[in-house]
Amino acid sequence: MSLGQPSSLRMPSFLHGTYSAVHQKTRKEGLRCGEQYLKNSSFPAPLETLVVPPGEVVIAHEVVDFARERPAWRLYMVSHVMSGMSEALDWQNTFPMRDAYEAFFRETPWGALYFATSLEAPRSAERMALRLQAVLRFWETLQSARYLFSSPNAALTLEELMTAACDWAMDAWCPVGEEASVRARLETAAGHMARATREDSIEAIFREMPRALAHARNLKHRDVVAHPTFQRQRLTTLDPLAFERVSGACTSDLLEKLYDWDHELGMH
Repeated sequence: MSLGQPSSLRMPSFLHGTYSAVHQKTRKEGLRCGEQYLKNSSFPAPLETLVVPPGEVVIAHEVVDFARERPAWRLYMVSHVMSGMSEALDWQNTFPMRDAYEAFFRETPWGALYFATSLEAPRSAERMALRLQAVLRFWETLQSARYLFSSPNAALTLEELMTAACDWAMDAWCPVGEEASVRARLETAAGHMARATREDSIEAIFREMPRALAHARNLKHRDVVAHPTFQRQRLTTLDPLAFERVSGACTSDLLEKLYDWDHELGMH
């Protein structure tokens, strides 16, 4: 589904309302999508989309959604649609459906932004390249709104939102040229991710690993797991599927890997 580059941001009506109303509408939409997927492996378009007035605030992260009785645009609740789809499939073999849903709605401005900023798994280099490229295609449209993401009191521009959500990608995959615009850095990062070899991903991981280590708490073997030689040895021995999971160099994935390595060392 390709809507081109519309002049103003439109979002599905099921993402607007009070928290309880959106919760009900998104679950219903998820069941509707799941039922159609079961029939023919496709998804229906939203029944209604509405224009988001220029400058209006879109809530992009649940942690800042405090005024739940206030009608608002709740982009982060696309996750409830996906839960409803999984419910329609009785929670069986849901990953192909979720991947297909992402690919379909990544071709809309709101879908592109949700999948880039929510960081739904998987976060491989290939998948993150597709997500960032989708946002870049709809850049002008998405600039018309403001976003809540990391603070309930700070409405962010698109550039500020993408920095808050995806600074790790820019640091790992576009480490030079910090004076460049956010859009230019994202374009560079997405291009490098799309063409990444295994060695390219390892180098990106090394650039992002200090941030992951800074967030790691209570590592019993910190000196070992923090050493580049140890990290390279462990990364090079990962099987293709396991390596793909960390190939995007997302901080949370690297943090998880650090804890895995630390636990493994404690077992010997």
